[in-house]
This record gives sequence, C-alpha cells and structure tokens, in this order.
Amino acid sequence: MSLLHHGARQESLAQLSCFRGEFYACLTTRSDALFELADAVLCSDGPVRSLAELSLVGEHRRGHGGLYAAVARGRVDAGRLRRALAEVPLSRAADGRLVLAVDVTCWLRPDAHTSPERILCHTYGRGKDQHIPVPGWPYSIICALEPGRSSWTAPLDALRLTPGADTATVTARQLRDLLQRLITAGQWQTGDPDILIVADAGYDAPRLGFLLKDLPVQVLARMRSDRVLRRAVAPRLPHTQGRPPRHGGEFVFGQPDTWGTPDTETVADTRLYGTATARSWDRLHPKLTHRSSWAADDGTLPIVEGTVIRLDIGHLPSGATPKPVWLWWSGTDATAADADRLWQAYLRRFDIEHTFRLFKQTLGWTSPKIRTPEAADRWTWLILAAYTQLRLARTLAADLRRPWERPTPPDRLTPARVRRDFRHIRPKASCPAQAPKPSRPGPGRPPGRKNTRPTPRHDVHTPRKTPAAKQRTKKSTTPRPRRTG
Repeated sequence: MSLLHHGARQESLAQLSCFRGEFYACLTTRSDALFELADAVLCSDGPVRSLAELSLVGEHRRGHGGLYAAVARGRVDAGRLRRALAEVPLSRAADGRLVLAVDVTCWLRPDAHTSPERILCHTYGRGKDQHIPVPGWPYSIICALEPGRSSWTAPLDALRLTPGADTATVTARQLRDLLQRLITAGQWQTGDPDILIVADAGYDAPRLGFLLKDLPVQVLARMRSDRVLRRAVAPRLPHTQGRPPRHGGEFVFGQPDTWGTPDTETVADTRLYGTATARSWDRLHPKLTHRSSWAADDGTLPIVEGTVIRLDIGHLPSGATPKPVWLWWSGTDATAADADRLWQAYLRRFDIEHTFRLFKQTLGWTSPKIRTPEAADRWTWLILAAYTQLRLARTLAADLRRPWERPTPPDRLTPARVRRDFRHIRPKASCPAQAPKPSRPGPGRPPGRKNTRPTPRHDVHTPRKTPAAKQRTKKSTTPRPRRTG
C-alpha cells in the first residue's frame, strides 16, 4: 500500500471517528442504547426486519427491552445533528456548485389507529393506473447529489410534515435553514456558484424561487404538461393610453402553436435515452390569482420570471414510450450550455429514489411498528446518521461480493456493499458508547390484571372541503390547461 493511499485511508477513518463522536454527543438521553442501535443497523446481516432482531446483533450489547425504551423515551438533539450533517464533506457538480434534491417520502401506517398525526399519503404502483391514498407519516428529506451515475447521496435534513401544513411554505423554511447551516459550515462562500435545488412536479417551482430569492440559490423543477405560462410584456408604444398590461401572450405546454421560436436548442446523444433534444424559452412566468400567499406588502402579485426547458428523448430503458419533460428554472437568459447542464442535473434527481429504497428495504426505516410520531422522528435521525457513516466509510470498505455477483471497483461500491464490510471497519473507528450495567427486568403487569388505561385512537387527518370546492374538484369531461400559477 502506497503512502498516499495509506494517508487517504487514515483521513477517511479520522472523519468517520469524528462524526461518530459528534453523533454520540447529539444523543442526550439513553445515548449508549441509541448509539449501539445505529451500529446494529450497520452491522446486521441482511435487511433489517424488526427492532427485536437488532437486539441479537453482537454490536448491540443490551436487551430488547432497553432497545425499545431507547426508541420510545430517548432524546436526540436534532439541531446539533443537523449541524453535524452539514459539516460533512459534500460532493459537487462539474462546475463546482452544490446540487440539492428535495422530495417527500412516506412512512405508511394504514393500521396504526393509535398513532396520532397521520396524513393520507399518495402512493403509486399499488394498482393499475391507480393512486391510492394510504395513512402514514410523510417526511420531507433533502439530499446533496453527486455528479455522474451513482446511487450515493448525502442526506442533510429530514422533517416530518404535520397535518394542515403547507408543503411549499414548510419546504422553503426547511431549505432556508439548511442553506444557513451550509454557509456557516463553509460549504458555500462568497464567489461560489449558486446552489441548485432540484425538485419534482409535486413542488411549485415559482413559489420556491419566490420564497428563496434572497439566498444564493437557483430552483429547477419539473412542471406538469398541462400548465400555461405567460410571456413578458412587449415594449409599450409611445402615446399609448390605458392601463399597461402586466402579462404577455400565453405559452401553453400542450399547444405547440403558442411556443414560437425557442431561444436555445441543443441535441445530445446519450447511452440510456438515445438522442436528447433540449429547447428553452426565456422569461416565462405564471399568471398568479391567489393573493393569500403571494401578495406583497402593497397587495400586488409578483411577476416570477424563469426559463422553461422542454426535453425530448429517443427512448426509455424500460422500452415504454417516452413523454416530454417540462422544466422550470428560476434563472433567466439561459445559454445552450445552461440548458444542457440543467436537464442533466434534473436526471440526477432520481438518485434520491435509490436512497429512499435503501432506507426502507435495507436499513429498515419503515419496518418498526412505532406508535408515536416523536419516536418515528428519533428513529429517522438514527437512519440518517447510519447512512452518513456508510458514506464516510466508502473508501475503507472491501468488496465482499456474493459468488454470483460481479467484482466492483473500490470507488464504485454501492451503499449496500459498503454495509457488508462495516463490521470490520467499526473496531478501527471510535466507539464512545459505554458497556451496559448489570440489571434485572422489572416485574411487569401482575398476572390476571387487565389494562385499565386503553390507548386512545386517533383519526387520520383529512382536509375538509367546502361545497364550492367540491364542485370545482369534479372531474371535467372536457379538461383544459391550467391557467393559474
């Protein structure tokens, strides 16, 4: 082993030990049990199926009773852990900018009638062409993306959406707090490129851009194919009377005759999608009509201009017929190079789906039958801290592949393969958790005595609609493009 490689391993091991020490300091109550629980998630063989099975892992030196008590009554300093995640080194795009992806994933709890604050979560793929709402706890998670094809991301924040919360406002506040932590940690400095925030069509891109306009960020999000935007107002001729218009002509996504000549057009050949054609139109904005959340101090509605990019690809890897993708970027005067960079950055957003799948299928994020949402938040922070340790240990892990698996270069190991070797990496890193003290289990409930305090039941939160709103939400036989923001 060369001295350079040995020095890099020692540096990675020092970063891992430093984060483990800071993570232990964030656990303020039942810290030893919670810390060993996270180690059990990382060192168990195979996917995590239940909390009780984690008590049998050798790295967890306590019984299952202490494990459940730690999840139910432990304490995690979420603010300090958020700052620790922001200080971990992050990957950057080719131009040196940070790329953040935000999305909502749901912890489904359809039969948890004793669990409060459940919301109807939209699920996909549970029926043919059906989107079935299932009760659960939705979490807004922000991850830093890596350049190129990779299943790695860097989770930086998680926030559970409470009943009645406005998703756009909560997400904007969550992003604002995260950006302040990144700036404080030195991840962004004056003169660096603006941070790019990538989101899917579930977010209102102009709304996010308007709420974060005072920060060094750019918003890139997909738009529905039935949207209608407006062009900038043409120059006003001299001696023209009347009130000046605020909006120009319509730009209807579903009507090509309203598009006009694009400002930029590029064609690129890709390995997965064939020929990719990107066209962009500059300075388009939605015509806003709702004053409750948009109105300024003087009562006027703002003009939120941006660049619209339409991406057409030749084919999909699954063989399905590709559909055009409409993107909205909060910047203006985009060049052809900007359009190429933006649609490629949007495709990297799907890496966050790999992280969600690893959370649920391998690390067992949604496996425990936890009753209270506070315990769910506590378990969520343990999963984020465990994944961060995998990311810091990726250069230290060996490829422990199965006999039927192909060899993988050391720099291309997936999070699941790094987890296989974490049991051998852990003894080299710091382990601040103390050994358990001898104790005896409590007597429990006396035999034959019934529970006199049954657990209360909680209804699922559903937004109530007025009769006028119900009439507006009826499915129309002649659907029209959306003409509002």
